Amino acid sequence: MGYPRHQAALRLYECLLQVYNEGNKGTPKDQVPFEADVQVQLICEGGGSPLESFWKGNGMIFIMQKMGHFELTEKMEESQIDDDTYISEFTPQEGSEPVALSVTRAKQLISLYTMAQNPNMTHLKISKPVVLPPLWVRCDRSDPEHTCWVGAEPLKNGNKITGISFHIVTCKGSTTDKTYFANLEDLKKAHKIRHHSSVVATKGFAQYELVRSTTLEDTVVESESNIYIDITWNIVDKILQKPPLTAAATLNIKLESGDPRSPVYQLHRELQFLPVLAEGLKTGVTEWPEPLVVESAVELVQELLNDLKNKQDGFNTSINKNDVEKVKCDSAAVDSSIKSLFNERGDLDFAEQLWCKMRSSVASYQDLVKCFTLIIKSLEHGEIQPWIHQGSSSLLSKLIQQSYHGAMEAISLSGITPIQMLLEIGLDKLKKDYISCFIGQELATLTYLDYFISTSVELQEQVHRVQKLHHMLEILVSCTVLLHFKHENLFPLMQSCIKYYKENPLNEKHVFQLPIRPAVVNKFYQNDHPQIWRVDISSGHGQKEVKTIWQLSTNPPIEHMASNNLGLLCDTTVNGNSEESIYFVTMANCSQVHFTK
Repeated sequence: MGYPRHQAALRLYECLLQVYNEGNKGTPKDQVPFEADVQVQLICEGGGSPLESFWKGNGMIFIMQKMGHFELTEKMEESQIDDDTYISEFTPQEGSEPVALSVTRAKQLISLYTMAQNPNMTHLKISKPVVLPPLWVRCDRSDPEHTCWVGAEPLKNGNKITGISFHIVTCKGSTTDKTYFANLEDLKKAHKIRHHSSVVATKGFAQYELVRSTTLEDTVVESESNIYIDITWNIVDKILQKPPLTAAATLNIKLESGDPRSPVYQLHRELQFLPVLAEGLKTGVTEWPEPLVVESAVELVQELLNDLKNKQDGFNTSINKNDVEKVKCDSAAVDSSIKSLFNERGDLDFAEQLWCKMRSSVASYQDLVKCFTLIIKSLEHGEIQPWIHQGSSSLLSKLIQQSYHGAMEAISLSGITPIQMLLEIGLDKLKKDYISCFIGQELATLTYLDYFISTSVELQEQVHRVQKLHHMLEILVSCTVLLHFKHENLFPLMQSCIKYYKENPLNEKHVFQLPIRPAVVNKFYQNDHPQIWRVDISSGHGQKEVKTIWQLSTNPPIEHMASNNLGLLCDTTVNGNSEESIYFVTMANCSQVHFTK
């Protein structure tokens, strides 16, 4: 009777070992089949474990689940799955939702895994036993306890396995009825009885959502932007206890640019023209956006040139001198609540003023050529001697500097040259906008920001780095306007963002983290329900530590629950509103088995 189980254990070990070795080589596969009904995936460290709430192990883990589009027939019951039903050439469908196995099948797999990892099972004839990563199996909650995960984690002494820690996670569904909530003292008592311990320690965790972007009218895609705080503390007094202000807290920030309600949305729109030009420079095809103003680009540029001529000729115009020097650009149209943070720059040079005119009005390549033709002729004839910032490396700035000496090189306004000229002055202008903000608020030095404004890289890469600057500004503005952050919190946050973006590509889904005192943001959550509330009850130390975890969460804690029946305890609410939060009640227990010779 035992022989088929031994064969199945060996086959599972060989399958997991192959997946593990491929993962160590840096070539892990999404899903690998095991037998007729199961597929396995290796999740590498930092790869987004679905078990973060219930298990804090480090390193790789195996996840096993049912094949997404495979259904057992009546003739192929789980008890009949043996050597004959092994399928070695199965390719699972990509993008399928996680599908859970029955609890019985999951426990079979955990049993086989334990057998293969037991060093006393020498008759399996594993020549060079390897300590494999922990194995977790998705369960369909079909048992009376509504089990959604079972797991097995090797206990080690050096490179030798000394035992296995078994984990069971259950979730009965959602409810607003607090009578379904456990009593903390009962949980502690049950833990002591289960693990024969006289002393237990408790640790609390709460997550509060401080800011979340809601879906805009006339839009389909919901923004994933949100700001939330994770709080941990020792010694829990009761279920749903409010975290003490002495607790340790981490602010988590994930913001996507482009929300029309953002105070810097107009600056975002201005920035969006840069990738369009960069793409045109790369492919030769430019998708010109709709003009934002009624006047043509040629008319606006001619008006700018006339104003400059009048100023140089000393004519008294009806336009205030400051208004000529300070062209109102989209970047200046920011919310009044952040005027002190992002002031309208009053030192726009000629090239920057030109960018402001052209980026809102250019509708075609021909417009671009006509505008630059007007400018170059005015420079050649000495009609204008515009002021420009020092240090600019744009082609237009070089021509202007040459015009001061009456000797301009001849350039051909054909091909990609006009697009490059406009892109260069746009980059120069926006770099100064962002840099002046960060330096003006004493959040960074020019030297520390040099990476973002360097002209030693290709124009496409320069655009990419300016987009990073904007994302950091969005974070800065949100924390200033919405959370009322002061310099003491903004400075370390911006330093963290700058460091990340010096080492990584633009990623608006990245979660930036900031250690913070709960008192700084307490007023934003003190009257709210937590999104997650959890208590860890533990006893023992080191590898002999055992835990009981009891958790409430407003979202399903298990991703494969989304496709299953969640309505076991679910209460109905009108329009999705309720004075009491709807919580999913989840519990995780563990037990240990130690191998003896």
